[in-house]
Amino acid sequence: MSDLDIRDDRAAGRLEAVGADGEVVGHVEYFVLDAPERALVPVHTIVEPAHEGKGIAGSLARELYAVAGREGVPVAPLCPYVVKWAERHRDEVPAADPALLRAARDWLAAHPERF
Repeated sequence: MSDLDIRDDRAAGRLEAVGADGEVVGHVEYFVLDAPERALVPVHTIVEPAHEGKGIAGSLARELYAVAGREGVPVAPLCPYVVKWAERHRDEVPAADPALLRAARDWLAAHPERF
């Protein structure tokens, strides 16, 4: 989707894909892990049904890794889509640190109300 704008709403923990008409057509819900080190942790990727199959989820995953790269932090993906996307793009993104993944799962289990 060429007329897609991806916006990071850090306060809401959402990376949003916005179409030319201003409609949010997809998003990644994430949180920022602080320990054992700072990391971005995607939990869910959602694309509105009318916009599926247009590469939006992949664009969101790619931008999430780009945001992390600009901030100098790793990504610890818990979202099944982002995990699969990262596996298909091993040449572009680093593998997730198992210790960070455990810490992210523990944080999520301690804060189930967030997602």
